[in-house]
Amino acid sequence: MTFFLTFIKILCEILSLVVFLRAILSWVSPGQNNMMTVLLYQITEPLLSPLRRILPRTGMMDFSPLVAMVLLQLIAYLLP
Repeated sequence: MTFFLTFIKILCEILSLVVFLRAILSWVSPGQNNMMTVLLYQITEPLLSPLRRILPRTGMMDFSPLVAMVLLQLIAYLLP
């Protein structure tokens, strides 16, 4: 059981980092479609798209990466 919990914690940390990288890349080079950007979008989109449906629209700002990182960090913190 401890292996599973440790795996979930590490997965949450990695996903949080990937969401952060996607957010940074969207600011720096929003139009580039290189392999790394496509891979980041494929990994994070299943996590971010449900959050976008729940969160209210705020103009040009997308707060779903911020909410996703907070939720992932909270999950990692609350696991024993």
